[in-house]
Amino acid sequence: MEVGICKQDMLQKKKNAVLVDGVILNGPIMDSKAGEKFVEEACKIIMEEVIQKANDVTEKVCEWRAPETLKKILDLEMRDTGESHQKLLQLCQDVIQYSVKTSHPRFFNQLYAGIDYYSLVARFITEALNPSVYTYEVSPVFLLVEETVIKKMIEFIGWEEGDGIFNPGGSVSNMYAMNLARYKFCPEIKEKGLSGLPRLVLFTSEECHYSMKKAASFLGIGTENVYFIKTDERGKMIPEELEKQVQRARKEGSAPFLVCATAGTTVLGAFDPLDEIADICEKHGLWLHVDASWGGSALISRKHCRLLHGIHRADSVAWNPHKMLLAGIQCCALLVKDNSGLLKKCYSAKAAYLFQQDKFYDVSYDTGDKSIQCSRRPDAFKFWLMWKALGTTGLEERVNRALALARYLVEEIKKREGFQLLLEPEYANVCFWYIPPSLRKMEDGPEFWQKLHEVAPIIKERMMKKGSMMLGYQPHRGKVNFFRQVVISPQKDSG
Repeated sequence: MEVGICKQDMLQKKKNAVLVDGVILNGPIMDSKAGEKFVEEACKIIMEEVIQKANDVTEKVCEWRAPETLKKILDLEMRDTGESHQKLLQLCQDVIQYSVKTSHPRFFNQLYAGIDYYSLVARFITEALNPSVYTYEVSPVFLLVEETVIKKMIEFIGWEEGDGIFNPGGSVSNMYAMNLARYKFCPEIKEKGLSGLPRLVLFTSEECHYSMKKAASFLGIGTENVYFIKTDERGKMIPEELEKQVQRARKEGSAPFLVCATAGTTVLGAFDPLDEIADICEKHGLWLHVDASWGGSALISRKHCRLLHGIHRADSVAWNPHKMLLAGIQCCALLVKDNSGLLKKCYSAKAAYLFQQDKFYDVSYDTGDKSIQCSRRPDAFKFWLMWKALGTTGLEERVNRALALARYLVEEIKKREGFQLLLEPEYANVCFWYIPPSLRKMEDGPEFWQKLHEVAPIIKERMMKKGSMMLGYQPHRGKVNFFRQVVISPQKDSG
């Protein structure tokens, strides 16, 4: 009986079909019920395999497979016909199984780790809603959230007013700042381009993030026009060296326009002396940008905010809450002291199809023209929901605990034979060598350091193939390979 009814329905649909170029237009192209069931089953897998295992130390950090092997396991080929939902769910499980578990308590490889459940839910919401943050009409909630979060972050920097925008990464925030400083220095560049300009020069430390060189290349400034300032033994920019290089650039006939200081360097976790650098910038009329992508979250802590003393004197700041505060990748803000609309003047293109001035609401909330992007993710929302859940005191506790764990690790390293600190850390970057028994009685010299250089890569390989831990290593400033352990996950304890 049911089969007969189905056949009748199909015949009726064919009879009433609306055809254009051979395509039937009436009726949905997707099976909503089947789609909803797939989402439900996939979410169950995510819950069981990712979230519930996030702090299980008995689970592997990674299930290492060589690239060619992994290609075969995952069946990456895309075909003319779609796969069954059962096959897709198995693929979801495979993707989870062979991906690195960055929420694992023994993931120390990067400057982010752990899982925050509130920001995770915020990401689920934004992925489901699929918004783009450029106009109030299509993204009313998320634009208001971004405005609120930026105002609060500006407060912690110590500015009375300011502006800002969330970007896809600290590297992009640094590029925005470099371009903004250049626009402030010579506004005509927006329309006339680079021709006719003097040789522009910027200054940053030897320990800066590599995005500074990339930004200079991308913006047409040129990497040769990035003057790298010497740092002290702790990796901090030396102000006297900065002064010398600014004077050198002027004598050469160049046009200095920007100083990029760093608050929390990638490897050593060093904080440049911002007050002294700001004095030099004021003296020479230079824009001061502070790359606080890593160290900015210390501003939340009343105990550790002293690390960024003088940051209120900066013209712009990059700050990534997805690192120390665990807001989830990506969550990166560029904050600007100027509140006269400089961001918009620099980046606006006044697209008439988006930013009409005769809308029925206050168009000052259409902030998308401050961005070089058109489509833009609502990254502030995950930080906002997490902040609402934990409060400022909860975020402060997260910072204080991370730095206390780093201090605990340092003291444990000092007690253990075969471990040697590179230096006393200023932040959460704990850098050390592991000296195996075979090298402990060896005389200090070139052969010893060459052999020690080979130790970290071997240990890293063993840990990853076993799945027991992920820990970063690198050579740095003439020093052989050493481990850099970053302890920030709230799932981690002193055990």
